[in-house]
Amino acid sequence: METVVGLTIIAVAIMLSMAALGTAIGFALLGGKLLEASARQPELAPALQTKMFIIAGLLDAISMIAVGIALFFVFANPFVALLG
Repeated sequence: METVVGLTIIAVAIMLSMAALGTAIGFALLGGKLLEASARQPELAPALQTKMFIIAGLLDAISMIAVGIALFFVFANPFVALLG
């Protein structure tokens, strides 16, 4: 049982770190492309910024899904139930 719990903790740590890394890379690319597009066509900056915030919300939702799955594995681990 300790092995299952230990491996679950490692899996949760990997899941959360990959979600954080993916979100950070996504925000960096999104912000960089917004700055490039705003520099090329400044008159489109407000429209681009609105679209950037919508995409940023969707991008952040992906990491929140990973947090939810990680919390499920921490507090209601289905693998421990299979042992008993």
